[in-house]
Amino acid sequence: MMKPAKLWRRSGNRVVCTACARRCSIPEGSGGFCFIRKNIGGKLMLMSYGVISAMQVDPIEKKPFNHFMPGTYVLGIGTSSCNFGCLFCQNHNISKEREISGIEMTPAQVVDTAITQHAQGIAFTYNEPTIFIEFALDVAELAHKRGLFTTFISNGFMTKETISLMKGKIDAVVVDFKGNGERIFSNKYEMVTSNEPVKEALIEMKRAGIHIEITDLIVPRAGDSLAACHGLARWIRENLGPDTPLQFTRFYPDYKMLDYPYTPIETLQKHHDAAKEEGLNYVYIGNVSGTKYAHTYCPSCGKVVIERSGYTIKGWNLDSSNRCNGCGTKIPVIGKQPELFMDRGISVLY
Repeated sequence: MMKPAKLWRRSGNRVVCTACARRCSIPEGSGGFCFIRKNIGGKLMLMSYGVISAMQVDPIEKKPFNHFMPGTYVLGIGTSSCNFGCLFCQNHNISKEREISGIEMTPAQVVDTAITQHAQGIAFTYNEPTIFIEFALDVAELAHKRGLFTTFISNGFMTKETISLMKGKIDAVVVDFKGNGERIFSNKYEMVTSNEPVKEALIEMKRAGIHIEITDLIVPRAGDSLAACHGLARWIRENLGPDTPLQFTRFYPDYKMLDYPYTPIETLQKHHDAAKEEGLNYVYIGNVSGTKYAHTYCPSCGKVVIERSGYTIKGWNLDSSNRCNGCGTKIPVIGKQPELFMDRGISVLY
């Protein structure tokens, strides 16, 4: 389904897309890096509006959010293509797609599906939501009217113009660095010149009042430098604050990096310790089951305040104001104790 895009400007006989930080200059009849934003008749069109390539109900911990609405479920939707060229993408079946495919849904149908599936929110995920921002925001506006929250799972490579539209419509964002955000890793494995636009976007999102959490995919032999980890954690503390949640994620071989090993647990633990040394209060390890690094700890007394097993909440030691039951320290968690500690599993809808 084709719809006019909102984020663009004219430049001579071209249009410049201003949704993501590539700011592609697109001649008539062509698309940008993502190919789904196309110059037709001197106007930028979103070619994948409402065409859903993946849809399922997930626990929000799978996104992964650790401090936003814990214990809730979200309807996750994605479309086609991406604005990155990651060689390790686990969703390469849709992110590398050069044809738009899927089922067509209106924003109202997406929201109705979320409510029918007993989800408390909607996550724009699986591929980069910035490239289908117009559809995402139309869904988000209706979702808020129906009492649902909205989230982005994003590489963060977006513009101030995009964030200005997200303000008040997108409640929370997980931004996923890879390889500690090192330039050489971004150049070689993500086809991105620099992660500086991601950092600029994070600062802008914080100004906009959007809840932020960060993940960092640690890739053995390619993106596992402890020095870079120290640098990223220090930047987060200095620019976003020490209470910003950071999760180090285990790499699993996929797509064109099948010859790389799984991230050793010891490597992830060293990254965890490095981030703590830099003064971050809430540091996690993801894509690994059964470790103590999945829990939320009180930074004052060390008590486990949210206990997790996989994607399931197993214990809640916060009062009604989200203060530690042990010492009274306020824990920066948005949400309340889940009514039931249960695992609904994952419901794949498309």
